[in-house]
Amino acid sequence: MKKINKTICHTPMIQQYLSLKSHYPDMLLFYRMGDFYELFYEDAKKISHLLKITLTKKGYSGGKIIPMSGIPCNFVDSYLVKLIKLGESIAICEQIGGICPNTNLLQRKVVKVITPGTVTDDIFLKDDQDNLLSSIWMQNNIFGYATLNICSGSFNIVEYKNFNDILSVLEKDNPKELLYPENFIYYYDIKSRRGLRKRSVSEFEFFKSWKQLSLQFSNINLFQLGFCKVYIAVCAAGCLLQYVKNTHYYMLPHIKSIKINNIRDHITINGSTYRNLEIIKNISGGTKNTLCSVLDHTSTSMGSRMLKRWLNSPERNFNVIKNRQNSISGLRKIYIILQAELCNISDLERITSRIALRTASPKDFISLKKTFIQLPIIKKILLNINVSHIRKLCFSIKEFKKLLNLLERAINICPSDSIQDGGVISSGYNDELDTLRLIKTDGYQYLKKLEIKLKDILGIESLKIRSNRIIGYYIQVSKRHCQLVPSHYSKCQTLKNCERYFFKELKDYESNILVAQEKIINLEKKLYTEIFDIFSTELDSLYSNASILAEIDVLTNLAERSVTMNYTCPKLYDYPFISLIDSRHPVIESVLQNSFVSNSVLLSETNRMIIITGANMGGKSTYMRQIALIVIMTWIGSYVPAKIAKIGNFNKIFIRVGSADDLSMGKSTFMVEMTELASILNNADKNSLVLIDEIGRGTSTYDGLSLAWACAEYLVQVIKSITLFSTHYFELTLLAEKFKEIKNIYFEVIEHNNLIQFTYMVKSGSTKKSHGLAVAQLSGLPNYVIRQAQVKLKELEYSSQICNNRNYFKKIRNMLFQKNLKENILCVIKNIEPDLLSPRESLEIIYLLKDYILSDKK
Repeated sequence: MKKINKTICHTPMIQQYLSLKSHYPDMLLFYRMGDFYELFYEDAKKISHLLKITLTKKGYSGGKIIPMSGIPCNFVDSYLVKLIKLGESIAICEQIGGICPNTNLLQRKVVKVITPGTVTDDIFLKDDQDNLLSSIWMQNNIFGYATLNICSGSFNIVEYKNFNDILSVLEKDNPKELLYPENFIYYYDIKSRRGLRKRSVSEFEFFKSWKQLSLQFSNINLFQLGFCKVYIAVCAAGCLLQYVKNTHYYMLPHIKSIKINNIRDHITINGSTYRNLEIIKNISGGTKNTLCSVLDHTSTSMGSRMLKRWLNSPERNFNVIKNRQNSISGLRKIYIILQAELCNISDLERITSRIALRTASPKDFISLKKTFIQLPIIKKILLNINVSHIRKLCFSIKEFKKLLNLLERAINICPSDSIQDGGVISSGYNDELDTLRLIKTDGYQYLKKLEIKLKDILGIESLKIRSNRIIGYYIQVSKRHCQLVPSHYSKCQTLKNCERYFFKELKDYESNILVAQEKIINLEKKLYTEIFDIFSTELDSLYSNASILAEIDVLTNLAERSVTMNYTCPKLYDYPFISLIDSRHPVIESVLQNSFVSNSVLLSETNRMIIITGANMGGKSTYMRQIALIVIMTWIGSYVPAKIAKIGNFNKIFIRVGSADDLSMGKSTFMVEMTELASILNNADKNSLVLIDEIGRGTSTYDGLSLAWACAEYLVQVIKSITLFSTHYFELTLLAEKFKEIKNIYFEVIEHNNLIQFTYMVKSGSTKKSHGLAVAQLSGLPNYVIRQAQVKLKELEYSSQICNNRNYFKKIRNMLFQKNLKENILCVIKNIEPDLLSPRESLEIIYLLKDYILSDKK
């Protein structure tokens, strides 16, 4: 075999590839080669692993084998979608024509960059989810956080003083990309996230960031709006804005404002609380059986996204919620009619963004036309509702009659997918375009007549005039008729059963048709650009309409839910307070199809803590979660599952529930429990709602009981929050005797023949029984294990009883030895419990009483 020559230097093609790749080191470079996009070196290995495609090689360069993977250009979109979902960024390098100087290589250029946080095409996006790009910067123990939704132009910044707040907001926002500085000390806390983008510290420099924002928002006085007071968040925003501009190569005309968020405007929900309440996603990461899945029956994707935003950040503004409640009340009678019309509304928000970025497709304009047609119909329906907020929304809807007229005249009813293919602009819209189309059509008609004419003249019935991209137009004749073809016809291709020819007249007409086609495409592109120019003057109004229609959709949806699910309108209070009569868990109720057992609760200034006891699986955790979910539903404006509901204003909601370790961070189950508890105790205040389920179960009994007791005391005495405290430590119920602000409740269980039945009903008081063995038996544990456990339980209960009795005997005897003999004797006689004393101990007490009575008489 001939030995492979391993060159010392890189080949010209690899040199070109490496030169392009050096500008996009953190992205996958799709390098166009004919009908394939090729990837080399580490990119090839990575994509082979991610997409499960073959890893090959392309010879040697620089003395080393070149790994290579390829993707057909015709199917690239499906691969790009998969990569974006995995958090990867891609640079698309195309052949732009012409030969590079001093080489035989085609010129190539990166023409498009695709990243998860900056995509706007529908194929990369989920209709019901916001696609966010975020940035984080830390300085002086303060965290600046910026988010941009490039699909809506929404740009927000906020500052936090606690990294746990950052983790919580990342949990809720779930940004597709997160920009962080290369020296970020909390990197290991976020490293498991997809779409992380490390940036140079210089990109977060304040003056650079301020300049970026000033250029983008030249119409806003950043100083007057107080941006200098949140300079750390400004640093995060500047880096983010520069990243987006680098990605899209131009200014972003639809990003016209930036908002400073105030964390006091919304109820704060930390990360663990957000997960455990299963608001948007369930514990497994899916979307089934969540609060959102119950509430989200919206008609539009815009409405679905807005509802999720409301659920992620419940309001604290009393007037905003009151307006939503009044609107829902007015919509309850007509929601069926309105939802039927809203279903015909397209995703105006995202289409407007693509118009601003000049990437909107012809079908986007068709969808826009259908939406414009629906606007007068929706306004007419809304005018029948005599609610001030609804009427305000209604009168704010712009109908865009001129734009609708433009679209009806300019865009074909069934346009092609891309302006590159032509057939987008309607006939009659432009005279020059109509003339060119006529030339093209006449050319086609001529070729049809020529085919018929040649068949008659040459006597060849098999003769056909056809075309392809390589040869152009040609005459095709079967091989048995080849001798009839005139000699001045030039053969251009031989196939198995036929021959192909062309002649001068045919080529002349081909040139005319191709020239006309090229002119048609160029003119259509020009007219299409002019349509963008016209629409660009209405971007603000289009975005405003999108927001209004989304809100109407959400309110109509909540009106439907209130009727269908039998929800009631909660009364609002501006201080922490919860009073629910016959409340229900919104998610479990929907799963059980209205067989849920309702319960009541009262929590107020004078009754700040409820200690809940009862059996495992008895309903304690469900009860606590349903109260928290009802509070959240109230403060998004929704009606709630209860007969009567009175809900106060809370600034934060905390929940500590469940058991899980975090071995990757070296944390045991108990350590995770204590960490979450510490976060609650350090951040909750008197305006917070705190839900604690089973504290102290991950350590020894006395350690756990002591911690649970101390936490409960701290919550009721120091923090003074509204608290629900679920426990199997019966000893904690004694706190109700010590603090008047604490009440005990328990979940009733019916026992019969060693079996139990859960009633799921709340009773006042407490219970010592947890019925753990009964629940274990229901779970399917082997009978042997259950029997052995029952024997051991009786032994432990007997030992505990003896211990308790001995302690009781010592207590009585000590009382009789105290100085104030007469009062002690009366107290012992009045409170003695014979059942707690053995016969011998009872006899001893009697003799002691006899001796002291006689002594007292003397």
